[in-house]
Amino acid sequence: MSRPLPLVLIQREKMIPTLKLRTGDAMPQIGLGFWKIPRPQTADVVRQALEVGYRHLDCACDYGNEAEAGQGIRQAIESGVCRRDELWVTSKLWNTYHAGVHVRPAVERSLHDLQLEYLDLYLIHFPIALQFVPFEKRYPPEWFFDPQAAEPKMHPVAVPLEETWRAMEALVRDGLVRNIGVCNFNCSLLRDLLSYAKTPPAVLQIESHPYLTQEKLLRFCAQQEIAVTAFSPLGAPSYVSLSMADPEESVLENPVVEKIAETHGKTPAQIVLRWGVQRGTAVIPKTTQRTRLQENMAIFDFELTAQEMHDIATLNRNRRFNDPGEFCEQAFNTFFPIYE
Repeated sequence: MSRPLPLVLIQREKMIPTLKLRTGDAMPQIGLGFWKIPRPQTADVVRQALEVGYRHLDCACDYGNEAEAGQGIRQAIESGVCRRDELWVTSKLWNTYHAGVHVRPAVERSLHDLQLEYLDLYLIHFPIALQFVPFEKRYPPEWFFDPQAAEPKMHPVAVPLEETWRAMEALVRDGLVRNIGVCNFNCSLLRDLLSYAKTPPAVLQIESHPYLTQEKLLRFCAQQEIAVTAFSPLGAPSYVSLSMADPEESVLENPVVEKIAETHGKTPAQIVLRWGVQRGTAVIPKTTQRTRLQENMAIFDFELTAQEMHDIATLNRNRRFNDPGEFCEQAFNTFFPIYE
């Protein structure tokens, strides 16, 4: 039998607002992103995050650490830190599994690794279909079809998004997934998806931060009752080490953000995350440090003024750090734009 949750965790959970989805489910507005968390650290980071009070975990096949995340979840549940029904666990369908016959095996592999019977949310990771790579050959398959080739490249295939979505809808009917959605879609792709979806997407996950505010896309999603999760909500820091951003592009060092942080007695990161949740999105910052886990969680005891929200929004540069039109060619020898 699980032990009761400590009072401090119960109180902290009550402070975390949620986004109500069209299905009636409630997704916590602050979560922990697992992209780039090293596998040896993942289980411990999960345990620490759940101890601090996180209940939203954003995972993906492609991150390569779902088995370790599953270990951390299981340990936390068995030690009484949380119950499964208190967690919101997201995973994502990788590009090589877009064909309808591969969708269910892909989610079953994620469920096996995460040691779960169902996912709260399953997302199409990119509107990019690549040649299938069998699980036994390479998992996660990543971007190259054959990394050992003389000139390795991505191998795109023609799989209609409707085929992928029909298979995603079947996961909901079969009880493997409670909600389905998409990542990295624009308004046109969403509009097309909505034209045939029997189960409309509950969530869109996109890159969004003060340098990439995506106002029109958020407005469209609000009209269509699609909740939005912002990945990379702090902007450049996740991309500097990958040479996809320059250190001086950090919004955390922007004078506007620094001044607002000083006004509220908060860190620049807390201000940017607060801006993200106050504009109605969920945010999933990544960190491996317990002090940062606590800092990122402590954004619900203050509010930004309307003027401060406006001042941060005007920092927009339409600066996209995670752009397949750039990194696919630079890192994977294949030009594959999905944004204009």
